[in-house]
Amino acid sequence: MVMTASTMMELGTKAIDFSLPATDGSQVTLASLQPRKALVVLFICNHCPYVIHIAPKLAELAKSYQQQGVAFVAINSNDAEQYPADNFDNMKLEAEARGYTFPYLFDESQEVAKAYDAACTPDIFVFDGQDSLVYRGQFDDSRPFRISSGNYDSEQNPATGADLAKALDEILAGKTPSPEQKASLGCNIKWKD
Repeated sequence: MVMTASTMMELGTKAIDFSLPATDGSQVTLASLQPRKALVVLFICNHCPYVIHIAPKLAELAKSYQQQGVAFVAINSNDAEQYPADNFDNMKLEAEARGYTFPYLFDESQEVAKAYDAACTPDIFVFDGQDSLVYRGQFDDSRPFRISSGNYDSEQNPATGADLAKALDEILAGKTPSPEQKASLGCNIKWKD
């Protein structure tokens, strides 16, 4: 695991279209995520301790904001051959176990991650109703707490989703989030050779 920061795509960038398979068997595109007041695009995976740390709160937060007209989509771009925990079959199990109410997509070619200049898991991008990037940054200030080699404890520093929730609240109130945003930190995306 290499701790990596988001590249912080330039605010105002338009959402980039994609067409990817979802764990529910559908094919999801940017246009299929309508109607929406905002769109949250997350680059995540199954095995990263940073994603595992936020996953329960992410599922809860997404469900709440989806009821307010915010669309969520998660994309796994990791090399599943080198990291089989992140393969499509395991993504199906992960989405079900976590109770994700949003599409979980597999970017096998890694082209979508490259188009978004995604660097880490989680890497979070929020677009307003006009598909302009208004937030790219951390879920919150929490990080998984390492208790021993290979083991993490999320209870000592629980995820809240405060930074993402604040940005979404501002968008829903017709405001633009402050451009002072903290980069997301997480595992590097596992690129193919």
